[in-house]
Amino acid sequence: MTTTEQIATRAALLDRLAGIVGAGNVLTAPRTTRRFTRGFRYGSGPVAAVVRPGSLVELWRVLNAAVAAGRAVILQAANTGLTGGSTPWGEDYDREIVLVSVMRLRGIHLLGGGEQVVCLPGATLDALEKSLRPLGREPHSVIGSSCIGASVLGGICNNSGGALIRRGPAYTEMTLYAEVRADGSVALVNHLGLDLGDDPEEILARVEAGDLPPPAPTDAWASDREYASHVREVDAPTPARFNADPRRLHESAGCAGKLAVFAVRLDTFQAEKDTAVFYIGTNDPAELTEIRRHILSQFDSLPIAGEYIHREAYDVAAKYGKDTFLFIRKAGTDRMPALFNAKARMDALTERLWLGTTLSDRLAQAVAGLFPQHLPARMNDFRDRYEHHLLLRMGGAGIGEARAYLSGLFPSANGDMFECTPAEGAAAFLHRFAVAGAAVRYRAIHARQVEDIVALDIALRRDDRDWVEVLPADLDAKIGKKLYYGHFFCHVFHQDYVVNKGHDCLAVEHEMWRLLDERGAEYPAEHNVGHLYRAKPELAGFYRSIDPTNSLNPGIGQTSKCAHWS
Repeated sequence: MTTTEQIATRAALLDRLAGIVGAGNVLTAPRTTRRFTRGFRYGSGPVAAVVRPGSLVELWRVLNAAVAAGRAVILQAANTGLTGGSTPWGEDYDREIVLVSVMRLRGIHLLGGGEQVVCLPGATLDALEKSLRPLGREPHSVIGSSCIGASVLGGICNNSGGALIRRGPAYTEMTLYAEVRADGSVALVNHLGLDLGDDPEEILARVEAGDLPPPAPTDAWASDREYASHVREVDAPTPARFNADPRRLHESAGCAGKLAVFAVRLDTFQAEKDTAVFYIGTNDPAELTEIRRHILSQFDSLPIAGEYIHREAYDVAAKYGKDTFLFIRKAGTDRMPALFNAKARMDALTERLWLGTTLSDRLAQAVAGLFPQHLPARMNDFRDRYEHHLLLRMGGAGIGEARAYLSGLFPSANGDMFECTPAEGAAAFLHRFAVAGAAVRYRAIHARQVEDIVALDIALRRDDRDWVEVLPADLDAKIGKKLYYGHFFCHVFHQDYVVNKGHDCLAVEHEMWRLLDERGAEYPAEHNVGHLYRAKPELAGFYRSIDPTNSLNPGIGQTSKCAHWS
């Protein structure tokens, strides 16, 4: 096809898309598409258009139009992914990309008095949490256990984890999705367990309107029912959870955008009325190992959450995550997505003015520096005394179990603990949450000294007692900052390495992978492969089985970007 013919067919497609969603919701100018085509941490590339459907029926029609026109389609929810999995990645695709943003489709419908929910593609975890709170229930993930603004659907499609130990990875077998079949046709598949008829557009309209019949009896799961017992197996030689776990790859669950998901049906969970946070510090990681193994194997009550922070991560977040901490504490989580969007627009403007893309970070950092110390005194005292920190949240009868057990362990020769006040507990978990973005801010502020970030999320074997990483000296010398933090009881760790200027980040990452392979670890654990990790054969095979023409999110997991996987 000549360039003239390509332009003509693109124009025809854009006209078709504008006829479906309205011209104002078909974006083509770089300044309007930038915040969609650039990832939260990684990823960027050109698109033919960003399309913003306003209904599920419009989404269905957009998908059909783009596939019929021979374009690849990337469906994007909140664009909060950390491995570049919901944006283009470079310019070496064999077809143009139509990026479809689903964030106008925010519906949430309660089933059975809120014991289950049906969520549309743009519904966020934050909105779902607020919908359930008056009912005394919670979603799979809550603030502090996942990314602010993250979508419910994104969690399912990526088998995302979170801090809530009892609930495991985001998972359901009950979804409504479209697949592109081997002959190129697009088919709607209703596995919601709700009888909604046979006509695709009628089904979609009913789901969006909440016109849902009573659920029929089903054996299908709407959450990972086995995880609470699975995670207790502390002597098992395999990780508790990871993205490529074949146990939890099922249709939409783990599909990474290789299916077009319109709705998911999920269990919700009774919220704990009484909770307590215990803050533990030690210079001997074996003490934390013993705590983890004892609580998981001996306690009647599983913890609600158990989060680890290394001292260096604590320090970086205290300075470079301070504005996030203060903003959430003062304004709440509701306004964070709007803040992210405003930052993206400002970065786009400063980039066009040749001022770079870090001015917003520098301003936020300067403003945060004007505020006084924001972390509780007892936490900072433990920071000075101890290298390793564990935040343990218990609920109900588990509070007494933990109080009795920990008071028998501490103070010790190497560690101590205290039971937090409500304000201290909230601050501790908010600080842990702020760690996740701190390395990105550090990179922006110290761009002259930093090559980039190598960010890994790993799942260690459940029986692994040597969880503290010791890098070879030559590799360690290439790294300016090492941020270790994670979901300790699940043995899932986030490891952000700030690589010194002049070193090859890809080579550093591959050396890290080699060391992890030697330890029997799995990676990624919960952020999914995106474009940073190579999908292992079983996962790549799953992608091919559900998207035989490679029409949706091509290239994910460093697989082929070409039509029909050629």
